Amino acid sequence: MQEYFTPIDIDKFSGVKHYTASSYGKLVKGYFINNDFPKLDDVHIALIGVDEDRRAINNEGCGLSPDYIREHFYKLFQGNYNSKIVDLGNIKKGNTVEDTHFALTDVLSTLLQKKIIPVIIGGGQELTFSNYLAYQKLEQTINIVAIDSCFDIADGDKELNSQNYLNKIILHKPNILFNFSNVGYQTYFVEQNAIDLMDKLYFDAHRLGHMRANMEDVEPIVRNADIVSFDISAIRQSDAPGNGNASPNGFYGEEACQIARYAGLSDKLTSIGFFEINPVFDTNKQTAHLAAQMIWYFIDGYYNRKKDDPLGNKSEYTKYRVSITNHDHEIIFYKSNKSDRWWMDVPYPINHNIKYERHHMVPCSYRDYETACKDEMPDKWWQTFQKLG
Repeated sequence: MQEYFTPIDIDKFSGVKHYTASSYGKLVKGYFINNDFPKLDDVHIALIGVDEDRRAINNEGCGLSPDYIREHFYKLFQGNYNSKIVDLGNIKKGNTVEDTHFALTDVLSTLLQKKIIPVIIGGGQELTFSNYLAYQKLEQTINIVAIDSCFDIADGDKELNSQNYLNKIILHKPNILFNFSNVGYQTYFVEQNAIDLMDKLYFDAHRLGHMRANMEDVEPIVRNADIVSFDISAIRQSDAPGNGNASPNGFYGEEACQIARYAGLSDKLTSIGFFEINPVFDTNKQTAHLAAQMIWYFIDGYYNRKKDDPLGNKSEYTKYRVSITNHDHEIIFYKSNKSDRWWMDVPYPINHNIKYERHHMVPCSYRDYETACKDEMPDKWWQTFQKLG
């Protein structure tokens, strides 16, 4: 694995002489110049920088961002937990884009099989496709959640890029994608036929306005993800100017950190990427600083996981049964006694496929339970039922 990476020159970071014993600059075992490549024994999280921006539409330069993010991240202090994190350095830019993607997929596949969570920093969002391919060896279908102002579902006949990677994922064979969710799209950036396609595929897309007004609804969406892909352009330009596609509207910085923490808290999530951060457009390294704090919140969420996924023992849950008259259905909800989080039990159709077993317990919110109590079918239940068939 080491052959894919270049080491980090930590001595060039501002503040390196002032790292304390509880700052990540001292706690993270990294592939630094004059250091050996870190061992992966007893590791929970691995940081991976990617120097690849040749397919980042309107945002060339985002491959330079990993060290800018590290410079701020290493100054941050560990929370009340014993973190076990390695920084593997930066994946070298290959002779071709495909070389870089191959290297990233190979590295991620190794980490996933070792049950180490990769945190990808830098590069264009098309790297999500490489992340997706890394799951093929696990022989399971997965869910992807993208925090993005649009769907990145452009012409799939063109070469892979940051604006069509989702199309590439949908068309790839064998297909292991069970569900895709977009969080924070802005309607004026999305063609109507793309919205129609999302509906046809039973994917779910959530407008920025609804998410910002109901941030608690983001949590169950993210809790259902195996992969979270965060495009920094989903954050408003005033909070994250370092992006060639930044716009005036989007999530606030503190909301982005909240979403990152939700991702960390999810027992199901096994990889995350923070993409499209571009030092060329950044002001006072503000976007890199925000990305570093988002990574901090992800780590904080990870070390506060409740391990209360109800697929196993349900004895620690309160069970609620709700009858839907017009649909002749009974919906079963489970509420965790540990975390107060909610799930819906979606039954398999008669012709069910066992490969979808891990998807039938759907994370939801109290709002979904209230919807069922009003004799209405929650959208999440119906979409999942259709996909299980």
